[in-house]
This record gives sequence, C-alpha cells and structure tokens, in this order.
Amino acid sequence: MNAPIDVTNIRIETTRLLLRCWEKSDLQDMFEYASVPGVGEMAGWNHHKSIEESEGILNMFIEEKKTLAIVYKESGKVIGSVGIELLGPLEEIPPSFKGREIGYVLSKPYWGQGLMTEAVNAVMNYCFRELKYDFLTCAHFVRNDRSRRVIEKSGFQFLKDIEHETRYGTVEDTKLYICYNASLGWDLPRRFAKWLDKKYRR
Repeated sequence: MNAPIDVTNIRIETTRLLLRCWEKSDLQDMFEYASVPGVGEMAGWNHHKSIEESEGILNMFIEEKKTLAIVYKESGKVIGSVGIELLGPLEEIPPSFKGREIGYVLSKPYWGQGLMTEAVNAVMNYCFRELKYDFLTCAHFVRNDRSRRVIEKSGFQFLKDIEHETRYGTVEDTKLYICYNASLGWDLPRRFAKWLDKKYRR
C-alpha cells in the first residue's frame, strides 16, 4: 500500500547535499539539467525542449509534494531530484505493509561522483527512521548500468523483472528491487515470505 508523503517541510542534509522541496526560483536550474539529451531518457522521460516545459514539471512537483530537489551545497545549484513515488502493482507485497518507490535523476556533469547514492541513502534513512515505512522499492532500465550501481550500493535486493512504458512511447526491460526497514526488526523479510507462501500456496 502507498504510504503517505508530503515533502513540504522536509530538509535532509548530507555532507555535500541538501534535499528540500522544490521552489519557483529553481526553474533555471531544472531546465539546465533536464534539457540535456540522455538525462531524462535514462529515467523514462524526454529531455525538455523549452523552459516552459520545465516550468510545467516544476509546478507539478510543487503541487504533488512528493519530489525533493537535490541542491549541491558548494554551488547552491539544484542538480537533480529524488521522487518518493507511487508504487506500481506489487502482488508480492502484503496490502497492510506501507511503502513507496524511489525515483531519481541527476545532472550529467555530476555523474560518477557518488552524489546520487548519497542522496538516495539519505532519503531512504528518512523514510525508514522518520516516516516508519515498511519498505521501499527502486527500479532501473536494464541498459542503465549507472542506476543499477546506485541501487545496489543503497542496499536494495532484486525482486523481479518488469516492463516499463516510458513517456516517450517505448517499453523498457526493467529490474525492480526492494529494501526492507531493518529498524522494524529482522523478522520483516520473514513476514513477507510467510505471506507469499500463504498467497501462492508454496
């Protein structure tokens, strides 16, 4: 089941980053990274063709209250986002368990510096420790090896292969992962397994 989320008052700091809600003044920074070919396409959306397109997405982020801006402290620029997204269909998860899916994108000049792993880990810790989510999921296109490394470094475990329909009309082979909230006890994965055994009569 989808857990509640409202990022309006969330501020998460790491060594190099600040994660916070989006602001109208972030428009130019968003357009700067989102308009670069190959950035959005690795996450399932086309790169932005105009600043008006970025403005529409920015307004959506502000209204939906589920996506955090990633601010690089050294420059003060917004260099990407982490979304605490709605779950897709998951028959493997007991309906009484609450979680969300993590989605992310990072400005191309900042790839390969460990920044995305730093951001994802910080958001995961917040969701587990402060919001008490039971689990989080995360996914990557099979061809997106950089994203795979972020997911694995963040402690996610492979769950299943799925197909993802992108916003530009293609279908991508995708791998879906899950991470349990260890602070709720190591019995949590066994509770998932017990529920699965009952559901599928193994």
